[in-house]
Amino acid sequence: MFNDIGPLELVTLVILAVLVFGPDKLPKVIQDVTRTIRKIREFSDSAKQDIREELGPEFKDFEFEDLNPKTFIRKQMDNDDLGLKEIRSGFDLKKEMAEVTDAVQGRDPESSPSSPSSPASSPSSSGGRLDMTKKPERAAADDRPPFDSDAT
Repeated sequence: MFNDIGPLELVTLVILAVLVFGPDKLPKVIQDVTRTIRKIREFSDSAKQDIREELGPEFKDFEFEDLNPKTFIRKQMDNDDLGLKEIRSGFDLKKEMAEVTDAVQGRDPESSPSSPSSPASSPSSSGGRLDMTKKPERAAADDRPPFDSDAT
C-alpha cells in the first residue's frame, strides 16, 4: 500500500500528523484509522467471498488479482498450453543475426564462419565470431558492386 513512500516522506508525515492532531490526540486518531482500515479489508474479503460463491464451482480458482491486465498477460504468457516455450527455444537469435550479417556482407550463408574469404571472419582474430564493431575494409576502386537496373 505504501511501497512508494520513502523514509524522509514518512518522517514528514509523522511530524505533520503531530502538528495537526497534537501529541495527546494522535494515539486515538491512529487507533481510529487502523480500525477503519481493518473494517474496509473485512468488507472487501467478504465481498470477494460472496462473488466466488455466486460464480459457482467452475470458478473456484478465480483470483481477483488476475483482473489486472499486466497480471493476466503475464499469466497467459507463462502458460504451457500455448506452446510459447517451444517457439522461444526454437528461435536462435545468434544464428539469425549471423545469417543477416552474411546476407548484408554478400557472403554465402552455407559457408562456415571460418572460411578464408574474409579476414574479419578468421577464428584467430575474433575467436570464431564475427566482430560487428569493426568497420569493414574498403574495397578497391575497381571492385564496384554490380549494377542493378531494377533498383534505380
